[in-house]
Amino acid sequence: MVDASVPPLATDPGLSRASPLFLREAEIRRGIELIYFGYASMIREADALLTSQGLGRAHHRALYFIARQPGLAVSDLLRLLAITKQSLSRVLADLVARGLVAQQIGTFDRRQRLLSLTAEGAALEAQLFEAIRARMASAYQAAGQQAVSGFWAVLSGLIPPAERALVDELDRAARRPAGLERAAG
Repeated sequence: MVDASVPPLATDPGLSRASPLFLREAEIRRGIELIYFGYASMIREADALLTSQGLGRAHHRALYFIARQPGLAVSDLLRLLAITKQSLSRVLADLVARGLVAQQIGTFDRRQRLLSLTAEGAALEAQLFEAIRARMASAYQAAGQQAVSGFWAVLSGLIPPAERALVDELDRAARRPAGLERAAG
């Protein structure tokens, strides 16, 4: 079902379709604007929920990736978020102190800290995801499968090649049947 609060895609071909000269500055600027405004609109409701909890976007990103890959090592989360150890330490300290994230010692490497969401953390992450999911699903439905695949290709192209494997592993891990453990490493 299409969300009535989200207007349909523009029907003017000049607004909804890229020019055959899509590498010109105007088209690139249009893409940047759409990413910026689309993201700002998509995340607005989640931001309000985070603010009400005294949390910010860094907390949200950590909750999201821990939910995507339970048992995620702190070192892997650090690579995913591309933030400093000091910043991640503050975020994780907040989440652990609030009872949203639990840490366990690694099975194969006792220096490793593995992260998972607590029941409260999973509930908050689910609320945050739902706030975003509805908008994303509506936009996907309006655009269609081919456009979604193109959108994914463009966004994947923005990720530096050295980091794509990390993003691809997230997708593979999320598609594994429940109960299969993550490969150690």
